[in-house]
Amino acid sequence: MIFLKLGGSLITHKDQPETARLDVLARLAGEIAEARRTFPGMRLLVGHGSGSFGHTMAARHGTHLGGDNWTGFAEVWRSANRLNRLVVDALLDAGLPAMSFPPSASARARGGALVELAVDPIRRALDTGLLPVVQGDVAFDEVSGTTIVSTEKVFAFLAPHLAPQRLLLAGIDRGVYLDFPVNRRVADLVTHADLSRLALGGSSTTDVTGGMADKVRHALTMVGAVPGLEARIFSGEEPGNVRQALLGSSSGTRITSGP
Repeated sequence: MIFLKLGGSLITHKDQPETARLDVLARLAGEIAEARRTFPGMRLLVGHGSGSFGHTMAARHGTHLGGDNWTGFAEVWRSANRLNRLVVDALLDAGLPAMSFPPSASARARGGALVELAVDPIRRALDTGLLPVVQGDVAFDEVSGTTIVSTEKVFAFLAPHLAPQRLLLAGIDRGVYLDFPVNRRVADLVTHADLSRLALGGSSTTDVTGGMADKVRHALTMVGAVPGLEARIFSGEEPGNVRQALLGSSSGTRITSGP
């Protein structure tokens, strides 16, 4: 079982509102299809970030901060769903049996933490050979009214139920940088002990879910909760990297709970 995230920075132009990188989406979908043809029995869950779609709209309406702006809540949902349609279409066009499972349809949050999400439909999709797709999305929050659940939060909730062996986070960065914001040295390994000494930057563009720091923390939570899980943060910009990652390559930064 593999969880693969296609980062918002990878599949959209984050400095251009609601602008997808359609050529990149098509290439990534092709790489996933190639990997599945190599290993037809691969159990794979794909998630994707919102990039210049949901993040931009959420920042405009303050959805991640809570409140009762329900018109804004619906606008953020529409924006995130628009990108999700493009991702699913690219996967289907590549010959993959992709089907969307939007978190907003069943998610319940409490103080920003995801406490409920429908798992059984996703499990059934995997059992039939379908390719389920999840995303960063809006959610109702018992404390704040509205919130945003990142793809990492969705993965972290699903991981104990679906027991993935690998978590692959593909973005535009080559991994976790040791010298942020210079970004020349990539860490081979990051553990809980490294969090205090690493300058984990956020996003250089609008990101209401926390950028790289959020990715690393949720990856650490997942590897701590799922025995044997290997997590990697790597670049999907170079053609072939996502295919190779699905087939077992070790590029980027490995995330482990450590001692």
